Amino acid sequence: MIITIDGPAGSGKSTAARKLAARLEVPYLDTGAMYRAVAHAGLTRGVDLSNEQEVGRLASALHIELDCGPTFVRVKVDGHDVSEAVRTMAVSAATSQVARHAAVRKVLVEQQQRIGRALGSFVTEGRDQGSIVFPEADVKFVLDAGLEKRAERRFQEMSADGETVSLDDIRRNIVARDETDSKQWAPLLAPGKAILMDTTDLSIAEVVERLAHEIARPDRTPA
Repeated sequence: MIITIDGPAGSGKSTAARKLAARLEVPYLDTGAMYRAVAHAGLTRGVDLSNEQEVGRLASALHIELDCGPTFVRVKVDGHDVSEAVRTMAVSAATSQVARHAAVRKVLVEQQQRIGRALGSFVTEGRDQGSIVFPEADVKFVLDAGLEKRAERRFQEMSADGETVSLDDIRRNIVARDETDSKQWAPLLAPGKAILMDTTDLSIAEVVERLAHEIARPDRTPA
């Protein structure tokens, strides 16, 4: 079974995907980590991230490995573990720029589909998983939440990781990412394309419970 969770930054999709995968005892595929890996490599190697051809060549040349455990994903680039390094605010800002490039998306979508074929059953999250990468998914979700709630979540997450950030900076970063990323999951908003869920007032436990309930519904019509 393939389950996709799409939606904007801070909607809770990453945490929900991890916990749902653990509950279902299947791998968790964090596709956003792959874009972050390219962005991190570009920043550390001095690549002009506005140059699509340059960044596309970089994405093609990188050897990105994901250890898709049910509760975490470790990320390696060319043999080096960058799991923590790709989660910084600087990488978050650069990731939106990298993800705009069609050349990069082509490379990473192909890699994600290849990983998916090898995994068989999994939970995956991102901004184009149900619409582009795995359109044949068995169950598709789109999670969303209010801007302030999404910013608060990201602030708490990054502060817990020891990064010094301001709520205003995170809010601006999320707004900028929304402008770029929303078109990726927008097709799923059409009636019957995905199950929509507003997580603004829900705890992560409540979100996972509702996701699991939808998946288990006997009357559920496959996407």
